[in-house]
Amino acid sequence: MSNPLSPRSANKVWIIILVASLGYFVDIYDLIIFSIVRIKSFEEIGVSPEDMRSKGEFVLNMQMAGLLIGGIIWGIIGDKFGRLKVLFGSILLYSLANISNGFVQDVMTYGIIRFIAGIGLAGELGAGVTLVSESMDKSKRGYGTMLVATVGVLGAVLGYFISEEFDWRTAYFVGGGMGLLLLLMRVGALESGIFKNADQKSAIKGKFSMLFTDKRRFKRYMYCLCIGLPIWFVVGVLVTQAPEIGKALHAPTTLSAGKGVLFTYLGISLGDLLAGLLAQFLKSRKKVVLMCQLIILISASWYLLSDGISETKFLWLSFFMGLGIGYWATFVTIAAEQFGTNLRATVATTAPNFVRGALIPSTMLYGVLVQYGGIIVAAFVMVFLLSGIAIYALTQLEESFDKDLNYIEE
Repeated sequence: MSNPLSPRSANKVWIIILVASLGYFVDIYDLIIFSIVRIKSFEEIGVSPEDMRSKGEFVLNMQMAGLLIGGIIWGIIGDKFGRLKVLFGSILLYSLANISNGFVQDVMTYGIIRFIAGIGLAGELGAGVTLVSESMDKSKRGYGTMLVATVGVLGAVLGYFISEEFDWRTAYFVGGGMGLLLLLMRVGALESGIFKNADQKSAIKGKFSMLFTDKRRFKRYMYCLCIGLPIWFVVGVLVTQAPEIGKALHAPTTLSAGKGVLFTYLGISLGDLLAGLLAQFLKSRKKVVLMCQLIILISASWYLLSDGISETKFLWLSFFMGLGIGYWATFVTIAAEQFGTNLRATVATTAPNFVRGALIPSTMLYGVLVQYGGIIVAAFVMVFLLSGIAIYALTQLEESFDKDLNYIEE
């Protein structure tokens, strides 16, 4: 069954896409807002300039740890009880956490609340992509996930403008408020037809350990994770640490991480759109991801070699790096297409969050390299290492474009 919804139900498909898109929009806003307001918020709660980078990595890693744990929790819930349960539960948790973030007074509390927010944020994208993928014709589902990501990443753009017009605490309140409003909009949303069909079967659903009990399935899962590794390093380090990297590059003015995030996400939004269209044209998601790796290597190298970099050049390079990492939706779609219905939400939810969580060991290794070679050399090594791993993993996965998703893992 490749088309679970009849042509007469096309409007229902659009409702599903709209619900998933707006959910990811709020998700990205709340996910990236710390990177935008890091400096302002740390200054107000008394963090010294020399501790900005290390304390920032602590809070960001706490958020990423929450994403790791939340990915497992929401993935299992999505496969056992339905994709909509995740879409409701996750947005409630991260909305309340972000409102709480507006009241923090110290770094430890900041980190703990970002950890809780991370757990909530973990469920949104994977459940949305799974729901959209299972609700559309197999030859056209790439368009649906493309729209989810293209609309969703614009949440970072809103985050920048909110942070510019209001203080950092208000920025967190806005994110939490948007989430609660979206929660009301989701009443009446439709569950996946493929999931409801599988729900009537005797298949084991949402058993996370199944990903590790079969060697071929485990390798397939690990390769899915690896193709997304460069994405969050670019956002979490190359752009978020723009003030520190700019100083090492002898920039005449302090580079703005907030503006960098804005331009990066504009690039990601366009990149997701182009990646989705190109995948439909080429009938291959793997070729698109390979192209994106090359763009990452070229744009990141240009950035890290730009001695005396101006703010204008930094913003353009942030945009180009965003184009390169704009295969986020394609990456999650590939992961979802590699597995059966009884494990699909688990994979599609854990994969992006494990990739986000991989920023923890990445920043740890990066920190060690900074001590020995400096911030620029360390960034170079990490970009080429992570993209190299992604390219190898990509060669090990089968092309999943146009694959029938109505099957279960035994």
